Amino acid sequence: MGSVTEENGVKASPETQHPRKAFGWAARDNSGVLSPFSFSRRNNGDDDVTIKILYCGICHSDLHSIKNDWTNTIYPIVPGHEIVGTVTEVGSNVRKFKVGDKVGVGCLVNSCRSCDGCKQGFENYCPRMILTYNSIDADGTMTYGGYSDMVVVDEHFIVRIPATMPLDKGAPLLCAGITVYSPLKYFGLNEQGKHIGVVGLGGLGHVAVKFAKAFGVKVTVISSSPRKEKEAIERLGADAFMVSSNPEQMQAAMGTMDGIINTVSAVHSLMPLLFLLKTRGKMIMVGAPDKPLELPVFSLIMGGKIVAGSCIGGMQDTQEMLDFAAKHNVTADIELIGMDYVNKAMERLAKADVRYRFVIDIANTLTAA
Repeated sequence: MGSVTEENGVKASPETQHPRKAFGWAARDNSGVLSPFSFSRRNNGDDDVTIKILYCGICHSDLHSIKNDWTNTIYPIVPGHEIVGTVTEVGSNVRKFKVGDKVGVGCLVNSCRSCDGCKQGFENYCPRMILTYNSIDADGTMTYGGYSDMVVVDEHFIVRIPATMPLDKGAPLLCAGITVYSPLKYFGLNEQGKHIGVVGLGGLGHVAVKFAKAFGVKVTVISSSPRKEKEAIERLGADAFMVSSNPEQMQAAMGTMDGIINTVSAVHSLMPLLFLLKTRGKMIMVGAPDKPLELPVFSLIMGGKIVAGSCIGGMQDTQEMLDFAAKHNVTADIELIGMDYVNKAMERLAKADVRYRFVIDIANTLTAA
Protein backbone atom coordinates (compact mmCIF):
# COMPACT_ATOMS: atom_id res chain seq x y z
CA MET A 1 0.00 0.00 0.00
CA GLY A 2 1.32 3.45 -0.82
CA SER A 3 1.96 6.36 1.51
CA VAL A 4 -0.97 8.03 3.21
CA THR A 5 -1.63 11.40 1.57
CA GLU A 6 -3.90 14.38 1.99
CA GLU A 7 -6.71 14.87 -0.52
CA ASN A 8 -4.61 17.29 -2.59
CA GLY A 9 -1.90 14.64 -3.03
CA VAL A 10 0.56 16.21 -0.59
CA LYS A 11 2.04 13.77 1.90
CA ALA A 12 0.26 14.08 5.22
CA SER A 13 2.01 15.20 8.39
CA PRO A 14 2.40 12.74 11.29
CA GLU A 15 -0.43 14.57 13.04
CA THR A 16 -2.92 14.09 10.18
CA GLN A 17 -1.89 10.74 8.62
CA HIS A 18 -4.37 8.79 10.72
CA PRO A 19 -7.75 9.52 12.34
CA ARG A 20 -6.78 9.12 16.00
CA LYS A 21 -4.87 11.82 17.81
CA ALA A 22 -1.84 10.64 19.78
CA PHE A 23 0.80 12.36 21.87
CA GLY A 24 4.30 11.45 22.89
CA TRP A 25 7.91 12.58 22.91
CA ALA A 26 10.10 12.48 19.81
CA ALA A 27 13.64 13.27 18.70
CA ARG A 28 13.83 15.53 15.63
CA ASP A 29 17.54 15.21 14.79
CA ASN A 30 20.72 13.37 15.78
CA SER A 31 21.18 15.48 18.89
CA GLY A 32 18.79 12.86 20.29
CA VAL A 33 16.95 15.47 22.35
CA LEU A 34 13.36 14.37 22.96
CA SER A 35 10.48 16.82 23.24
CA PRO A 36 6.66 16.78 23.10
CA PHE A 37 5.24 15.58 19.79
CA SER A 38 1.68 15.40 18.47
CA PHE A 39 0.99 12.69 15.88
CA SER A 40 -1.73 10.18 15.00
CA ARG A 41 -2.55 6.47 15.11
CA ARG A 42 -4.76 4.41 12.82
CA ASN A 43 -8.28 3.42 13.78
CA ASN A 44 -8.70 0.04 15.45
CA GLY A 45 -9.11 -2.54 12.67
CA ASP A 46 -10.82 -5.93 12.84
CA ASP A 47 -7.59 -7.66 13.97
CA ASP A 48 -6.30 -4.79 16.11
CA VAL A 49 -6.09 -4.02 19.79
CA THR A 50 -5.88 -0.44 21.09
CA ILE A 51 -3.75 -0.03 24.19
CA LYS A 52 -3.52 2.80 26.69
CA ILE A 53 0.19 2.85 27.55
CA LEU A 54 0.99 2.76 31.26
CA TYR A 55 4.75 2.11 31.28
CA CYS A 56 7.54 1.98 28.73
CA GLY A 57 11.09 0.83 29.36
CA ILE A 58 14.12 2.59 27.94
CA CYS A 59 16.33 0.25 25.93
CA HIS A 60 19.91 1.02 24.91
CA SER A 61 18.76 0.70 21.30
CA ASP A 62 16.46 3.68 21.92
CA LEU A 63 19.58 5.75 22.64
CA HIS A 64 21.33 4.48 19.50
CA SER A 65 18.23 5.20 17.43
CA ILE A 66 17.53 8.75 18.55
CA LYS A 67 21.16 9.67 17.85
CA ASN A 68 21.20 7.85 14.49
CA ASP A 69 24.21 5.76 15.58
CA TRP A 70 23.11 3.00 13.19
CA THR A 71 22.54 5.52 10.33
CA ASN A 72 18.98 4.31 9.69
CA THR A 73 16.91 6.75 11.75
CA ILE A 74 14.01 8.57 10.12
CA TYR A 75 13.08 11.71 12.05
CA PRO A 76 10.92 12.53 13.88
CA ILE A 77 11.29 9.33 15.90
CA VAL A 78 9.20 8.25 18.90
CA PRO A 79 11.21 5.46 20.61
CA GLY A 80 10.04 2.72 22.95
CA HIS A 81 9.51 -1.01 22.48
CA GLU A 82 9.05 -2.20 26.06
CA ILE A 83 5.40 -1.25 26.29
CA VAL A 84 2.90 -2.27 28.96
CA GLY A 85 -0.66 -1.03 29.07
CA THR A 86 -4.39 -1.66 29.28
CA VAL A 87 -6.61 -2.76 26.42
CA THR A 88 -9.21 -0.09 25.60
CA GLU A 89 -10.65 -1.47 22.33
CA VAL A 90 -10.58 -4.73 20.36
CA GLY A 91 -11.48 -5.52 16.76
CA SER A 92 -14.25 -7.91 15.71
CA ASN A 93 -11.78 -10.72 14.93
CA VAL A 94 -9.81 -10.45 18.18
CA ARG A 95 -10.19 -13.52 20.39
CA LYS A 96 -7.23 -13.48 22.77
CA PHE A 97 -7.83 -10.14 24.49
CA LYS A 98 -10.66 -8.07 25.90
CA VAL A 99 -11.05 -4.53 27.18
CA GLY A 100 -9.31 -4.13 30.53
CA ASP A 101 -6.64 -6.76 29.97
CA LYS A 102 -3.04 -5.92 30.88
CA VAL A 103 -0.87 -6.52 27.84
CA GLY A 104 2.56 -5.85 26.41
CA VAL A 105 4.12 -4.92 23.08
CA GLY A 106 7.78 -5.60 22.36
CA CYS A 107 10.02 -4.88 19.41
CA LEU A 108 7.72 -6.10 16.61
CA VAL A 109 4.30 -4.98 15.41
CA ASN A 110 4.07 -6.98 12.18
CA SER A 111 5.75 -9.50 9.88
CA CYS A 112 4.94 -11.25 6.60
CA ARG A 113 3.42 -14.32 8.40
CA SER A 114 4.37 -16.54 5.42
CA CYS A 115 8.16 -16.97 5.33
CA ASP A 116 9.91 -19.96 6.91
CA GLY A 117 10.81 -17.89 9.97
CA CYS A 118 7.26 -16.73 10.59
CA LYS A 119 5.83 -20.22 10.03
CA GLN A 120 8.22 -21.59 12.67
CA GLY A 121 7.35 -18.90 15.20
CA PHE A 122 10.44 -16.79 14.57
CA GLU A 123 8.76 -13.58 13.45
CA ASN A 124 11.81 -11.80 14.87
CA TYR A 125 13.86 -13.08 11.91
CA CYS A 126 11.33 -12.25 9.21
CA PRO A 127 13.02 -10.23 6.44
CA ARG A 128 9.87 -8.11 6.21
CA MET A 129 9.28 -7.59 9.92
CA ILE A 130 7.93 -4.21 10.97
CA LEU A 131 9.50 -2.77 14.09
CA THR A 132 7.56 -0.95 16.79
CA TYR A 133 9.23 2.32 15.91
CA ASN A 134 11.37 3.78 13.10
CA SER A 135 9.92 1.31 10.62
CA ILE A 136 7.72 1.66 7.55
CA ASP A 137 4.27 0.26 8.33
CA ALA A 138 2.06 -1.66 5.90
CA ASP A 139 0.29 1.56 4.84
CA GLY A 140 3.54 3.38 4.10
CA THR A 141 3.56 5.53 7.23
CA MET A 142 6.14 5.45 10.03
CA THR A 143 5.70 3.41 13.16
CA TYR A 144 5.97 5.32 16.42
CA GLY A 145 6.87 3.69 19.72
CA GLY A 146 5.89 3.62 23.34
CA TYR A 147 7.05 7.01 24.59
CA SER A 148 3.43 7.95 23.91
CA ASP A 149 -0.07 7.75 25.31
CA MET A 150 -1.56 4.95 23.17
CA VAL A 151 -0.84 2.46 20.41
CA VAL A 152 -2.83 0.28 17.99
CA VAL A 153 -1.32 -3.16 17.28
CA ASP A 154 -2.37 -6.34 15.50
CA GLU A 155 -3.49 -8.96 18.04
CA HIS A 156 -0.78 -11.41 16.92
CA PHE A 157 1.98 -9.12 18.18
CA ILE A 158 0.57 -8.55 21.66
CA VAL A 159 1.35 -10.61 24.75
CA ARG A 160 -0.55 -11.00 27.98
CA ILE A 161 1.09 -9.72 31.16
CA PRO A 162 0.65 -12.36 33.91
CA ALA A 163 -1.52 -11.21 36.79
CA THR A 164 1.26 -11.61 39.36
CA MET A 165 3.83 -9.57 37.44
CA PRO A 166 4.38 -5.92 38.45
CA LEU A 167 3.73 -3.88 35.33
CA ASP A 168 6.63 -1.45 35.71
CA LYS A 169 9.27 -4.09 36.47
CA GLY A 170 7.85 -6.37 33.80
CA ALA A 171 8.11 -3.85 30.96
CA PRO A 172 11.85 -4.36 30.24
CA LEU A 173 11.30 -8.10 29.85
CA LEU A 174 9.59 -7.35 26.51
CA CYS A 175 13.03 -6.64 25.06
CA ALA A 176 15.78 -7.35 27.60
CA GLY A 177 14.01 -10.43 28.95
CA ILE A 178 13.30 -12.18 25.65
CA THR A 179 16.73 -11.17 24.30
CA VAL A 180 18.47 -13.35 26.90
CA TYR A 181 15.75 -15.99 27.42
CA SER A 182 15.69 -17.00 23.76
CA PRO A 183 19.41 -17.91 23.39
CA LEU A 184 19.42 -19.71 26.73
CA LYS A 185 16.60 -21.86 25.38
CA TYR A 186 17.64 -22.43 21.78
CA PHE A 187 21.33 -23.06 22.38
CA GLY A 188 20.69 -25.57 25.15
CA LEU A 189 22.09 -23.39 27.90
CA ASN A 190 19.01 -23.69 30.10
CA GLU A 191 19.70 -27.26 31.21
CA GLN A 192 20.37 -27.87 34.90
CA GLY A 193 24.03 -28.48 35.60
CA LYS A 194 25.29 -26.30 32.76
CA HIS A 195 27.78 -23.56 33.54
CA ILE A 196 27.37 -20.29 31.68
CA GLY A 197 29.14 -16.97 31.71
CA VAL A 198 27.27 -13.66 31.45
CA VAL A 199 29.46 -10.91 30.03
CA GLY A 200 28.38 -7.47 31.15
CA LEU A 201 26.13 -6.73 34.11
CA GLY A 202 23.74 -4.14 32.73
CA GLY A 203 20.17 -4.07 31.47
CA LEU A 204 20.54 -7.37 29.61
CA GLY A 205 23.10 -9.03 31.84
CA HIS A 206 21.27 -8.71 35.14
CA VAL A 207 18.15 -10.31 33.62
CA ALA A 208 20.28 -13.06 32.05
CA VAL A 209 21.62 -13.95 35.50
CA LYS A 210 18.10 -14.13 36.92
CA PHE A 211 16.76 -16.33 34.12
CA ALA A 212 19.77 -18.64 34.19
CA LYS A 213 19.43 -19.15 37.94
CA ALA A 214 15.71 -19.80 37.51
CA PHE A 215 16.64 -22.53 35.02
CA GLY A 216 18.99 -24.09 37.60
CA VAL A 217 22.18 -23.14 35.78
CA LYS A 218 25.53 -22.23 37.36
CA VAL A 219 26.32 -18.60 36.49
CA THR A 220 29.58 -16.69 36.44
CA VAL A 221 29.39 -12.95 35.77
CA ILE A 222 32.28 -11.54 33.74
CA SER A 223 32.58 -7.78 34.11
CA SER A 224 35.08 -4.98 33.59
CA SER A 225 33.93 -3.41 36.88
CA PRO A 226 35.25 -5.02 40.11
CA ARG A 227 32.73 -2.96 42.10
CA LYS A 228 29.87 -5.06 40.70
CA GLU A 229 30.95 -8.29 42.42
CA LYS A 230 28.87 -7.89 45.56
CA GLU A 231 25.83 -6.91 43.51
CA ALA A 232 26.21 -9.88 41.17
CA ILE A 233 26.55 -12.49 43.89
CA GLU A 234 24.58 -11.19 46.86
CA ARG A 235 21.70 -9.46 45.08
CA LEU A 236 21.34 -11.25 41.75
CA GLY A 237 22.40 -14.71 42.89
CA ALA A 238 25.37 -15.37 40.58
CA ASP A 239 27.62 -18.23 41.67
CA ALA A 240 30.89 -16.51 40.80
CA PHE A 241 32.31 -13.23 39.53
CA MET A 242 35.32 -12.48 37.38
CA VAL A 243 37.00 -9.26 36.29
CA SER A 244 37.71 -9.52 32.58
CA SER A 245 40.97 -7.58 32.88
CA ASN A 246 42.34 -9.88 35.62
CA PRO A 247 44.60 -12.42 33.82
CA GLU A 248 44.83 -14.73 36.84
CA GLN A 249 41.06 -15.04 37.15
CA MET A 250 40.61 -15.53 33.42
CA GLN A 251 43.36 -18.13 33.29
CA ALA A 252 41.89 -20.07 36.20
CA ALA A 253 38.50 -20.28 34.46
CA MET A 254 39.77 -21.45 31.06
CA GLY A 255 37.73 -24.28 29.58
CA THR A 256 35.07 -24.29 32.32
CA MET A 257 31.97 -22.84 30.65
CA ASP A 258 29.39 -24.55 28.45
CA GLY A 259 28.24 -21.23 27.06
CA ILE A 260 28.50 -17.48 27.30
CA ILE A 261 25.78 -14.86 26.87
CA ASN A 262 27.66 -11.78 25.71
CA THR A 263 25.61 -8.64 26.37
CA VAL A 264 28.34 -6.05 25.79
CA SER A 265 27.50 -3.38 23.22
CA ALA A 266 30.95 -1.78 23.16
CA VAL A 267 33.90 -2.92 21.04
CA HIS A 268 35.85 -5.58 22.97
CA SER A 269 38.14 -8.56 22.43
CA LEU A 270 36.48 -11.95 21.97
CA MET A 271 39.59 -14.12 22.29
CA PRO A 272 39.89 -14.07 26.12
CA LEU A 273 36.21 -15.01 26.34
CA LEU A 274 36.53 -17.88 23.87
CA PHE A 275 39.28 -19.38 26.05
CA LEU A 276 36.71 -19.70 28.85
CA LEU A 277 34.57 -22.10 26.82
CA LYS A 278 34.74 -25.86 26.98
CA THR A 279 35.28 -27.86 23.81
CA ARG A 280 32.27 -27.22 21.54
CA GLY A 281 31.19 -24.38 23.81
CA LYS A 282 29.01 -21.56 22.49
CA MET A 283 29.24 -17.80 22.83
CA ILE A 284 25.98 -16.06 21.93
CA MET A 285 26.17 -12.39 21.00
CA VAL A 286 23.17 -10.32 22.08
CA GLY A 287 24.90 -6.95 22.52
CA ALA A 288 25.22 -4.82 19.39
CA PRO A 289 28.51 -2.88 19.12
CA ASP A 290 28.38 -0.11 16.54
CA LYS A 291 31.71 -1.23 15.01
CA PRO A 292 32.78 -4.71 13.82
CA LEU A 293 34.54 -7.05 16.24
CA GLU A 294 37.57 -9.19 15.38
CA LEU A 295 36.75 -12.88 15.22
CA PRO A 296 39.76 -15.09 16.16
CA VAL A 297 38.96 -18.03 13.89
CA PHE A 298 41.91 -20.14 15.07
CA SER A 299 40.40 -20.17 18.58
CA LEU A 300 37.13 -21.48 17.15
CA ILE A 301 38.74 -24.17 15.02
CA MET A 302 40.92 -25.59 17.78
CA GLY A 303 38.03 -26.01 20.21
CA GLY A 304 35.16 -26.70 17.86
CA LYS A 305 33.57 -23.61 19.35
CA ILE A 306 30.66 -21.53 18.11
CA VAL A 307 30.05 -17.80 18.04
CA ALA A 308 26.41 -17.10 17.22
CA GLY A 309 23.97 -14.22 17.34
CA SER A 310 20.46 -13.97 18.73
CA CYS A 311 17.90 -11.19 18.32
CA ILE A 312 14.92 -10.91 20.69
CA GLY A 313 12.39 -13.74 20.07
CA GLY A 314 9.16 -14.74 18.39
CA MET A 315 5.74 -14.04 19.83
CA GLN A 316 5.14 -17.53 21.26
CA ASP A 317 8.54 -17.46 22.96
CA THR A 318 7.88 -13.99 24.33
CA GLN A 319 4.65 -15.14 25.98
CA GLU A 320 6.41 -18.26 27.27
CA MET A 321 9.19 -16.06 28.70
CA LEU A 322 6.72 -13.83 30.54
CA ASP A 323 4.86 -16.80 32.01
CA PHE A 324 8.15 -18.39 33.12
CA ALA A 325 9.28 -15.08 34.62
CA ALA A 326 6.07 -14.71 36.59
CA LYS A 327 6.32 -18.27 37.90
CA HIS A 328 9.91 -17.75 39.06
CA ASN A 329 9.58 -14.12 40.17
CA VAL A 330 11.97 -12.80 37.53
CA THR A 331 11.64 -9.07 36.91
CA ALA A 332 13.98 -6.27 35.90
CA ASP A 333 15.62 -4.02 38.46
CA ILE A 334 14.38 -0.59 37.47
CA GLU A 335 14.47 3.12 38.18
CA LEU A 336 11.00 4.55 37.54
CA ILE A 337 11.09 8.04 36.02
CA GLY A 338 8.74 10.71 34.74
CA MET A 339 8.54 11.68 31.09
CA ASP A 340 10.17 15.04 31.76
CA TYR A 341 13.30 13.23 33.03
CA VAL A 342 13.80 11.25 29.82
CA ASN A 343 16.63 13.36 28.36
CA LYS A 344 18.56 13.19 31.61
CA ALA A 345 17.94 9.43 31.65
CA MET A 346 19.45 9.15 28.17
CA GLU A 347 22.55 11.03 29.33
CA ARG A 348 22.89 8.69 32.28
CA LEU A 349 22.27 5.62 30.13
CA ALA A 350 25.14 6.67 27.84
CA LYS A 351 27.37 6.60 30.94
CA ALA A 352 25.92 3.27 32.15
CA ASP A 353 24.62 5.16 35.18
CA VAL A 354 21.49 3.11 35.84
CA ARG A 355 20.80 -0.01 37.87
CA TYR A 356 19.67 -1.52 35.61
CA ARG A 357 16.82 -0.23 33.47
CA PHE A 358 14.92 3.05 33.27
CA VAL A 359 11.14 2.74 32.95
CA ILE A 360 8.94 5.73 32.13
CA ASP A 361 5.72 6.12 34.10
CA ILE A 362 3.72 7.11 31.03
CA ALA A 363 0.25 7.09 32.56
CA ASN A 364 1.09 9.46 35.41
CA THR A 365 3.63 11.79 33.80
CA LEU A 366 2.95 12.13 30.07
CA THR A 367 0.77 15.21 29.63
CA ALA A 368 -0.15 16.99 26.41
CA ALA A 369 1.37 20.43 25.96
